[in-house]
Amino acid sequence: MTASLFDPITIGDLSLPNRVIMAPLTRMRSKQPGNIPWALNATYYAQRAGAGLIISEASQISQQGQGYPGTPGIHSPEQVSGWKDVTKAVHEAGGRIFMQLWHVGRVSHTSFHSGQPPVAPSAIALTEQVMTAEWKMAAAETPRALETAEIAGIVADYVAAAKNALEAGFDGVEIHAANGYLLDQFLQDGTNKRDDVYGGSIENRARFLLEVVDAVTAVVPSGRVGVRLSPYGTFNSMSDSDPVALFSHVLRELSKRKLGYAHLVEPRWSAEAGADTSKLPQTAKIFREAYAGVLITAGGYDRESALAALANGSADAVAFGRYYISNPDLAQRLAADLPLTPYNRATFYGGTEKGYTDYAVADKAVAA
Repeated sequence: MTASLFDPITIGDLSLPNRVIMAPLTRMRSKQPGNIPWALNATYYAQRAGAGLIISEASQISQQGQGYPGTPGIHSPEQVSGWKDVTKAVHEAGGRIFMQLWHVGRVSHTSFHSGQPPVAPSAIALTEQVMTAEWKMAAAETPRALETAEIAGIVADYVAAAKNALEAGFDGVEIHAANGYLLDQFLQDGTNKRDDVYGGSIENRARFLLEVVDAVTAVVPSGRVGVRLSPYGTFNSMSDSDPVALFSHVLRELSKRKLGYAHLVEPRWSAEAGADTSKLPQTAKIFREAYAGVLITAGGYDRESALAALANGSADAVAFGRYYISNPDLAQRLAADLPLTPYNRATFYGGTEKGYTDYAVADKAVAA
């Protein structure tokens, strides 16, 4: 018997009332200086507490991990205190929330790092532009390749961030290894040209991610940990010569670790408006057999395609991004099959209330 989008599901020991997940969404609205979550963020997340699970916006694990202005961190006492207000608001509204842990790697700029270059597995620059600390677009700089001895310190930063997330009241954490950021840069051979134990073979390229997972699950119960991957993503100049072999290996290794879930991003999420995405790889279907646990799929879903993904068994839950921006009661609207409010791309990043906390809920939505 197949599950419905509106059936409950258990992740680790956490019971979710439905399978409509709020995807991590960068919004660049933390309090400055300090990249600190504040009351506006608490309101935004509490409004969306009807999701089966909220995954927070990506939050840098260290100053080195930042690559965009206005994004929150999880590495200072002030940030932890700010996030406590967010999680308190979500829990009081009946919701559940995981923190997404983030290091952008080469997708950064010297303006965030006192003039020092961003870091990466190899000294290969993006072809796209990057944002500066002054909210301007600039040509990507060639990153500095991390020394082998430096990687243990970044693993320790992930552990410290995970501990901070628990202190801040999060129900769990998601390790961001997708969309061309640092862990993804180590995974894919288009960006990883190393000749040490973190480069070359698939096993070596997966080593950094698995070390992070093992270290984080030593301080957070494994059932409260998820990992996000984007096997066919090209965002941030990503590529791999054999994504099926690479990500099948990664997912098999994650299966052994009994995580709460794996979260796969479909490549259509970044397609241009109106583009034909019918011939793009269907990531969830391709990798379903490689992962033994709860599988969340994300990327361009609507109600019909989300219901189909669960009905055909390619996923156990579906994460929605852009429609959660403009529909704070999305799970309830989907359950009642109500129209969705269109989103406004112009207000996605930066700003205050407009396009953030001013979207209305539907009058006739029912509990999902």
